[in-house]
Amino acid sequence: MLMIHSDRMTRRGFRPVAFFLATTALILAQPCWAGQSQSHWMTIANGAFPLGAAAVAAPSPTGALIQFRGGTMGTTYSVKVSRPPERADWQSEATLAVDAELRRVNDQMSTYLRSSELSRFNDSGSTDWFDVSVETASVVQFALDVGQRSGGAFDVTVGPLVDRWSFGPGERNRDVPSAEELEAIGRQIGQSHLSVRLDPPALKKDIPQLRVDLSAIAKGHGVDRVVDVLSRLGAQNVFVEIGGEVRVTGEKQTPDGPQPWRVGIQKPDAMNNEIVAAYRIEDAAMATSGDYRNFFEFEGERYSHTIDPVTLRPVRHNLASVTVVASSCMAADAWATALDVAGPQRAAQLASENDLDTLLITRRDNGPTTDGTLDESLENQMNYMGTGTLAAIADRMQNSGTLAQNAAADGAGFFERMGPIALLTGIGFAVVLAAMAVGVIFGRRAISGSCGGLNARTDEDGVSRCSMCSSPSEGCEKLREKIENQ
Repeated sequence: MLMIHSDRMTRRGFRPVAFFLATTALILAQPCWAGQSQSHWMTIANGAFPLGAAAVAAPSPTGALIQFRGGTMGTTYSVKVSRPPERADWQSEATLAVDAELRRVNDQMSTYLRSSELSRFNDSGSTDWFDVSVETASVVQFALDVGQRSGGAFDVTVGPLVDRWSFGPGERNRDVPSAEELEAIGRQIGQSHLSVRLDPPALKKDIPQLRVDLSAIAKGHGVDRVVDVLSRLGAQNVFVEIGGEVRVTGEKQTPDGPQPWRVGIQKPDAMNNEIVAAYRIEDAAMATSGDYRNFFEFEGERYSHTIDPVTLRPVRHNLASVTVVASSCMAADAWATALDVAGPQRAAQLASENDLDTLLITRRDNGPTTDGTLDESLENQMNYMGTGTLAAIADRMQNSGTLAQNAAADGAGFFERMGPIALLTGIGFAVVLAAMAVGVIFGRRAISGSCGGLNARTDEDGVSRCSMCSSPSEGCEKLREKIENQ
């Protein structure tokens, strides 16, 4: 390495060079650091939480948390109880009670069981009052109320449409009905043809073909029923989930004290279990509806299971997922479906009108690819909009998405920006070297070589051949003495 030795140049000249080089390195490295920092933020924001609406719970001491699970309504359920009553047989009693209650829900409202109350009502051609349980009548009454308040976006009479679009319990054709078929089915549906009374509880239809399908609300109702059962058994801190619909009471009891239950909100991607946010939920329920899991493809077109009762067809808007937080899981379940049908603009309006806590996730393009996955290009990122208690989460996720987009854009333009910077750096470095050389020349010092090389060689009189080191500075003398005395 060629060294330029001068007392003034060594002490003063090299410092600006070092500063110049360090500053240049920082400028060159900045885009890379920015990208790494933003990528790390997205990793944190997207989280490492369980799939769907699953509890994110810290480990609890032995006996402080019990949990059990099973199958119901064509899906699974999960129950967690923190600090349950201190009875040896309490968990067995609770498990049996929960299973029995969920069987009752199925016996009342299932469209898959031909013996259920709802199936028998649907199969009946009578237009007289049909006796049902008070639970079934109450759920239908609530469904009619949501249907009216949503402007028809929620309609529990769309069963024939659901079946014809191959999403019901019957044979799955996986084809597209003709306009004539849809028109004929449209004459057999509509909640205006359905009546309900609570005392005595009964349902009534004014056209014999009318059918009721409570699948968009029954899971939420089932969650509420399980919470009520556990409450009667003395459980105060409960987490109940059926098919992704959740309700909690109380808190998690941990060695560090009580902590809120946390629920993960999943990214609307059928092939990815990524969680986009974790929500602290207290004495409330949460339900999510989306178009990304249950669908079929026909002749290159993708058809979602979410059917619009007005158009009689699967929805086509870019609202990918709706999450609703409410006091009851039945309300959260019904409103999540209603808003999913309504689409992003109308959903935001309905959420405001009905004072709902919602998180709306929309795509920035025309939707998923035909295999259900999402294109991860910049043009296909998500937009987040929230109301009520979910507004802060929406803002945070929207900002995170913007950071990721900016980071990717920075990476895309890296080489375009680095070209001029590299050129200017080279020119600046050359100017500094030239200035240093001029300083040495005017200081009447010849650049003879490396002091680690020529300085080690002497002439016949024993004098160093390195003219720069033949008269070393005071600092060099002290360093040499220190080395020789070691």
